[in-house]
Amino acid sequence: MNLSLDEGKLFYDLYAAILSFVNRKLDVAPEPFSNAAEYMSVSPEERLAIRDALFDKRELIDEFVAENPAQLSAEQLRIVSTWKDALPGKFYVFRYLNKHAVFLTSDNSPTKAYGVVGLADPMEFVVGPSLPRLVTTVLLPFQGKIIYDGLVSGYNITFGGGIKRMLNEKYKQAKESPGIITSLGTQSGTLKTNGLKKKRSAKRKKTSAAAASPANEAKSVAAEITELTDGFCEKFLNEEYAKLCRELASALARKRPSPLLRGKRETWACGIVRTIGWVNYLDDPAQKPHMKLPVIDRAFGVAESTGQGKSKSIRTMLRIGSFDPRWTLPSKKESNPRTWIVQVNGFAIDARYAPRDIQEAAFKKGLIPYIPTNQATEEM
Repeated sequence: MNLSLDEGKLFYDLYAAILSFVNRKLDVAPEPFSNAAEYMSVSPEERLAIRDALFDKRELIDEFVAENPAQLSAEQLRIVSTWKDALPGKFYVFRYLNKHAVFLTSDNSPTKAYGVVGLADPMEFVVGPSLPRLVTTVLLPFQGKIIYDGLVSGYNITFGGGIKRMLNEKYKQAKESPGIITSLGTQSGTLKTNGLKKKRSAKRKKTSAAAASPANEAKSVAAEITELTDGFCEKFLNEEYAKLCRELASALARKRPSPLLRGKRETWACGIVRTIGWVNYLDDPAQKPHMKLPVIDRAFGVAESTGQGKSKSIRTMLRIGSFDPRWTLPSKKESNPRTWIVQVNGFAIDARYAPRDIQEAAFKKGLIPYIPTNQATEEM
């Protein structure tokens, strides 16, 4: 469902008016604009910057209404004033329904489902047919509906079956209570579906309480992060990288308290892929696959400094060093010199050249991947 032509024109006129006001107040973009046509000629980057400035300083909405520089009617000013209830953030576009598209919140709080109406084009044309899709936008109240502000940025991430099942369960829970939210602010409303029986609801509440424990929450977050790293590795790397990224996410989830409970999923996924890539010299052109590490940051929508910092934090927490055998790709482990270093009577030696009894003892303790003399015999 879209806004009508008249509704769409009204929205763009009002939105251009207040963003023009914000731009004059804060001097965000060099070129001023005064109407919707001029606003649409401004670059997307500048429009985003002005939009973000507005919702960082929402008191500008009250100033705009008080000064009324665009000479708007009382009803038009009322519409603009409702935008103080705007909801910026990241959302999963989960499903297209006849009346609206369903946007699910992506933060750690209880999931909410919003019914969002398109502007000039159907949401399917804007977001694409393949769902779910993670996007960043601003949801706005508009004449009893929820719309987006015309500025949407998506993430080039493919989600696997695990995160799709997780989102489906969250959607079902949100639809049951409080329902699909169809307006924002003081006139907010929901579309509720038939509730389950009290017995089943009580059981779900009990299960939800158990799932809310830090350990279970860390596992749930790790599963979401793993879906992100799996999608990235499937598209750009290989299964060896995907497996090590899953193991690294699990290792972080097992720490107490788990660091995964703080920060964004995309940032953790970026840091994990970066860490495995760093250990295996992914940015070395001689390696296959090969990728510059800043490319990872861009794929997850993370600043390069943030990706570097998260990777360093992970390496510090888990004491991960260069050529670390624990995080070396299986196909590269044999050629990794640190794979074969063992301590014997306080001295570090290369197990490949040690006596057979030392090799056997090291193998039994899991310090080396196999007994080199056995491998040599098999090859002969």
